[in-house]
Order: sequence, then C-alpha cells, then structure tokens
Amino acid sequence: MQACFIQPASMASKAIKRRPCSSESDKTSEKRMETTVSDPVTEPLLGNGPHEEKNKRYEPATRSDFWDGTREECLRWAHLLSIFIAQSARKIVNALSEFGSLIARLFGCSSAPQSSQNGQTVPLNLSPLQVERLKLLRQRLDVPYDCSSVKHQDALKELWRLAYPNRQLPPLKSDLWKDMGWQNSDPSTDFRAGGFLSLENLIYFARNYPDSFHRLLHKAEGKRAEWEYPFAAGGVNISYMLVQMLDLQSGKISTKAGVHFVQLLEDDEVAFDNLFCVAFQVLDAQWLARRASYMEFNEVLKSTRVQLEKELTMGCISSVQDLPSFRMLKR
Repeated sequence: MQACFIQPASMASKAIKRRPCSSESDKTSEKRMETTVSDPVTEPLLGNGPHEEKNKRYEPATRSDFWDGTREECLRWAHLLSIFIAQSARKIVNALSEFGSLIARLFGCSSAPQSSQNGQTVPLNLSPLQVERLKLLRQRLDVPYDCSSVKHQDALKELWRLAYPNRQLPPLKSDLWKDMGWQNSDPSTDFRAGGFLSLENLIYFARNYPDSFHRLLHKAEGKRAEWEYPFAAGGVNISYMLVQMLDLQSGKISTKAGVHFVQLLEDDEVAFDNLFCVAFQVLDAQWLARRASYMEFNEVLKSTRVQLEKELTMGCISSVQDLPSFRMLKR
C-alpha cells in the first residue's frame, strides 16, 4: 500500500556572508610573532633564572629511606582499596538489578506489554478471542478495492446514499463523486492506499457517527482554507496511516500503539473502525488549529498519528471509547 499524498519540500537556503580578511594585518601579525616567539629548542620548561636557585634552597636536600618506603606502601594499599571498592560497587548494582527484575516478574501483569531482547515491544498472552479478531482484521487488510466486484460497487453506492440521502445516485464514473472528496471522476482510483477496508471505514463512520461524518464531509465547522483536503481521499489516507501506526501487516506487532490496540480487541471487534472515526475527528481538529491547506495534509496526518499514539499508550485505556479524543465524536 502507498499513501496518496506526497508532501512537497520547499525551503530556501540562506546565504552565509564571510568577513573579508586583510592581508596587511596578517603580515604584520606574522612579523610580530616572529619577534616574540622563542626558540623551542632553547626555551626552558621551568626557567633558568634566579628563581630556580631560590627554590632549590627551600627544597629538602635529602629524605630518609624509611619515609620513601612508607609512602610507596601507602600508595600501593590505597590503589588496591580503590579497586576493591569499584568491584564491590559493580557487584551491588548487578545484584540490585537482578532483584528488581525478579520482583517485576513476580508482581507484573502477565497481559501487559513487555520489551523483548531486541528492544521491540510485543503483545503477550493474547486470548483466543483477541487472536481470532486480529486474524480477521488482517484478512480485511489484504482485500484491494475491485471496481468489477458487485459487492464493492454496492458498498460505494451505499456510501453515497449515507452521505447524500436526498440526492440521486450518480453513475460509478461521474464528476459528481468529486463532491464527496474523491480526486477523480472514478473513485476506484483513490483506493490504492487503503483498499476495500478504507471504504468499509467510511461507511462505518457514516452509519455510527452521522453527525460527525456530515460535519466533516461538508466542512461545517471552523474557518476553512480556500484549498481544503478532500474528505473521501483523506479517509483513505487515515486508514492507511492507522495500519502503519499499529503495525498490523507485520507478523509480530512491534509498536507500543499496536500492542495496546490489540488488547482492545477483547471487548470490541470493531475497534479499528471506531479508532478510524476518532482519527478522522482528530485530523480535522488539528487541521483547523493549524489553519492548514491542502499541501500541508501530510504534516497534519503525521501530527494526528503522534496524538493517537500518545492516547493509546496512556496506560488506562481499555476501549476506544476511553480515548480523550473520543469525546469529540457525535452520533
């Protein structure tokens, strides 16, 4: 699958001005250095002046052999003591670390996400129901939109009826489909990223949250840009983004958001569809907050993903309805 929108990158580079150098000042500096720098061979390290003789008078002429031996012995024992302290500290730290791991294994929740040895996060101890619902969701991901399928054609027609109950159904190829936010007169060309799943997500949104669906479809809230994001094509991109965020196409889910999402399948077989509705509402809210236009769609989509990841991994989420952003949806 590939995303529909490509973010343009246009940033002007700034010129860096350099201060001109004066050749005359450089030559003057070189001459001054030549007269002040001493010969490195003859330059004494500590000086050969009168101060040297004065310092020698205050230094003891001789030291006793006993004192020399005692000092060396003290230094040797101090060195051995420092090594012993360092080794003991390392052993204590390792012991505390092993004790902490033991406590975590004894009192930790078996169903909570844990980190594997390679640093990735994987779900543990999924129930048979969670495994089955995850399998069904992955099967939905593998279904592309087929414009020759009667089932898929009927689903597209159903979306039109839900979006415009008082308007006549247009042919499957018509410029009227652009009113819904498809980018071409043939909506099937926009399903490359999300497949048939993205059409199912849009239908679910229209059926279960009709107020929010129509507000976003008709851009009924906020001050809008002259060049708005296309509603239907935007929904396809949201489906694609969620699949990537939750890591649903890989053999083992490795993202924290994906791990927490799989836990939600225990009590909600349509958790992905509900999350799609929340994501669409979050995207539109961020769109308005940024005062964005069409060319900024990918940036808004990325920030939507970041917000959803934070909400899914809060630690107190047992259903999509517990997400803070869910309250923005209206039925």
